[in-house]
Amino acid sequence: MPDIYIIGIVIVLALCFDFINGFHDTANAIATCVATRALSPKVAIIMSAILNFVGAMISTGVAKTIGGEIVTSPHMVDSVVLSSALASAIIWNLFTWRIGMPSSSSHALIGGVIGAVIISYGTGAIHLAGVLTIVIGLVLSPVCALVTGYIMMTVLYIAFRNVGKSRVNYVATHIQMVSAALMAFSHGSNDAQKSMGIITLALLSGGYIGQLEVPWEVKVACALAMCLGTSVGGWRIIRTVGNKIFRMQPVNGLAADLNSAITIFSATMLHLPVSTTHVVTGSIMGVGWATRFRAVHWSVAYQMVSAWIMTIPCTAAVGALVYLLIKHVL
Repeated sequence: MPDIYIIGIVIVLALCFDFINGFHDTANAIATCVATRALSPKVAIIMSAILNFVGAMISTGVAKTIGGEIVTSPHMVDSVVLSSALASAIIWNLFTWRIGMPSSSSHALIGGVIGAVIISYGTGAIHLAGVLTIVIGLVLSPVCALVTGYIMMTVLYIAFRNVGKSRVNYVATHIQMVSAALMAFSHGSNDAQKSMGIITLALLSGGYIGQLEVPWEVKVACALAMCLGTSVGGWRIIRTVGNKIFRMQPVNGLAADLNSAITIFSATMLHLPVSTTHVVTGSIMGVGWATRFRAVHWSVAYQMVSAWIMTIPCTAAVGALVYLLIKHVL
């Protein structure tokens, strides 16, 4: 098969991944405001779709990290490797979406790339320092979100200790519209760039661009794909994130949204890909913990953590198998 066709397949798979990422991770941006009824589901999804698009257009630092830090040389990653990685991530995202379990699209994509690269070029092709930097960011971000979520909720409790609960929630409901918008914007600024990095890497390895710089056409295409995916919604995951971890009041949703948006946008400015799912879940746990430790349904949290731990090994294995299958067919 001509290389241009394989690169075309990579681009299509990357946009499909972005679309699925949009509805898979819609819950991350709007679950709290829907759960607290600050916004109706329809309005929340429309707002999230628009701001995901805007956020995806502001920076390419995360895309360059995804495109250049996983392997020792971008030219070692051919289109078959990228197709395998994307197929693995898509399969995992659809599986976890089907069972309603929030999982990390970032972990899935990185695991798929690692598995496909190792099976094709060996472990020497992996840029260990770069992968460790990415993994550390992915692991530490939910922990930081949990701690800062606890602190933010505690500060809000102290600040409003002399204000009636109903008054606090009334004000928080209106402010949460802004915090949910910030959350959607930060989600787009980080998540859409992962597919941008993959497509740019494919174009570079095929000789269609001369350096690891994201073309504007790629930025627009990935932003649109995520925007369309977000507009579809992901109700199974919204129910899990919004209700099953911790029964939130508007003031809790406000704290969780603000904390998540700050954490994700900080990672974007540092050019680190993070899991929006992990960050939001960590924030909700921290906010719930500040309210009352037993208010958090820790059993649900443990199930999520188990899914997160399984993601990279599972997607790496699937990525390797898909690579072998494609090579056999070709």
